[in-house]
Parts: sequence; structure tokens; C-alpha cells
Amino acid sequence: MRVLFWGTPEFAVGPLMAVLAAGREIVGVVTRPDRPRGRGRRSVAPSPVKRRALELGIPVLTPALPRGEAFLSELRALGAEISVVVAYGHILPPGVLELPPRGSINLHASLLPEFRGAAPIQWAIIRGARRTGVTVMRMTAGMDEGPILLSRSLRIGEEETASRLAPRLSALGAELLPEALTGLEGGTLAEVEQDHARATYAPKVDRETARIEWGRGAPEIHAHVRGMDAVPGAWTPFRGAPVKLFGPRTRDGGSPAPPGTVLRRDPGEGLVVQAGRGAVLFTGAQPAGRRRMEAGAWLRGGGPAVGERLG
Repeated sequence: MRVLFWGTPEFAVGPLMAVLAAGREIVGVVTRPDRPRGRGRRSVAPSPVKRRALELGIPVLTPALPRGEAFLSELRALGAEISVVVAYGHILPPGVLELPPRGSINLHASLLPEFRGAAPIQWAIIRGARRTGVTVMRMTAGMDEGPILLSRSLRIGEEETASRLAPRLSALGAELLPEALTGLEGGTLAEVEQDHARATYAPKVDRETARIEWGRGAPEIHAHVRGMDAVPGAWTPFRGAPVKLFGPRTRDGGSPAPPGTVLRRDPGEGLVVQAGRGAVLFTGAQPAGRRRMEAGAWLRGGGPAVGERLG
């Protein structure tokens, strides 16, 4: 089966390699254009999927938007039988979805119909889900609404972060995609309509979404910070500049102090901050303009004083 693979981030690299390892011919890769990187954003870098595709000698397309007659002509010339989409980053129009004879399938990082949308890994953690997984679905015009072909689940660890969960889900998807392609080729897969009444949504996260709301309870802040790790990183204002906080641990009790108040600073353990209910210990930090570090290192070099209020 001749496959056109769509993907951009590191999450999609494992599934790309799994499709190749299963003996499928990948006739081309579509990925997002090179992006500015580094300090000052003076250099550009290809996506992880583009880097791997070029290493493998696979033709790569990088349209600004996946539409237009010129782009469709490029796709037709590749002669793909099916499109496989993994975290590409753009919504595909019907004309693109329907171009290959076998249509288009998507590997989505949730157990659909839960967490449809751009950031399913982050929101599964933020909303306190105990389990999540991956789903291979038939793509339709509606966002993540198509029939389910296969799914597989795993447990979310109590202290697991989005940056640790993502590779596990990518590996799970890499197992599932070849199975789905084999089933489609052999006509052995049933396409099961989603229960749309059970749908929940996982919108794109941005800087404002990542801001810590200290008035929330300690468990909610704990989940929020884990879900935002490592990108974009949960943050709070500190002396007029943002500081990102990582490695949260809930603490019972707290104090009558206003939410966001620093209760304790321990260079060996970290920073304890009052929440709306309870308190949260942070073991990692990233002050503005500096690298991520242990919270103790930040405190030894300065950091907030006991009684100082974040936010």
C-alpha cells in the first residue's frame, strides 16, 4: 500500500518509522514549513518529521497551507493509495482527504470521542483523566469526528507530565498504525461511529492558558502544571517577569495566607506556595531568560522570599 504520511513534531516520528518497518512504501511526507528557532529566532530549523524523511530519502512537501490546485497536483503525482495523518498541525480540506483511493486516516492521541482537538495529551492530564490512549480513525470534514478503526489505552501516572506521556502515546500509536493499515488492506476492520454525545474537547494551549491561577485548589494546580510541562510551561508573574514552574507536589494544610504566597523556600527541596486550598511544592523552575533548573538552584541564586506573593 502506497502511503502519503502527514506529520510534524517528534510525536509523529515513531509512527512514521513503524509504517516503514511494516513494509509500506511511503511515497511522500507532508509537514509544516521550517520554523525560526533559538534566541532571537534568527535561524530556521526543519520539523522532526522532515529531518527524518530527508535522512531516509523520502520526498517532502512543506506547504504553508495544504490546499490549492498546485498543491493538489503535487499530491496526485505521488500516487498515494492512502493518507496517514499524525499530528500534522493543519485541518485538511475535503478535497485533500478524499484524494487517495482509500481515503485518509488519522492517529489521534486520545480515546475518542474524548479530547477531540489540538492538545489531547495536555488536557487529559489537566482534567485529571486516569487513562488515555490513541485512536486510529477515518478522517471526515468534522474535527476528529470520523469512525473509529482501532484504539488502545494506557494509564496516566499520578505524577506524569505531558512531556513524559507524549512519547508513551507515540510508541503506542506506532504499534497500532501498521495493524490498522493491514486491517484496511485486508478488509477486516469495522468502522465504528463515535458516540458524539460523549465528545469532549482539547483546544490548543497558548501562553495565557498556561498561566497558573493560584486561587484554584492544590490538586488542580498540580494537574495544570503537569499538563503544561514542558511546552508551553506553566508560568506565573514574579517581580514583573514570568517564571515557569515544574515538578509540582501537593501539600495538605497550607495557611491563611492569600493564594500565591510563598510559604517556604528550601534549597534542598524546592518552593512551597499557597493555593486556594492546600499548598503546592515546586521542584523545578525557569526564570525569564534562563534555562530550566532545579528549584533549589533558583532559590540559592535568589528567587522569592517567604511571604512574597507570586502572580
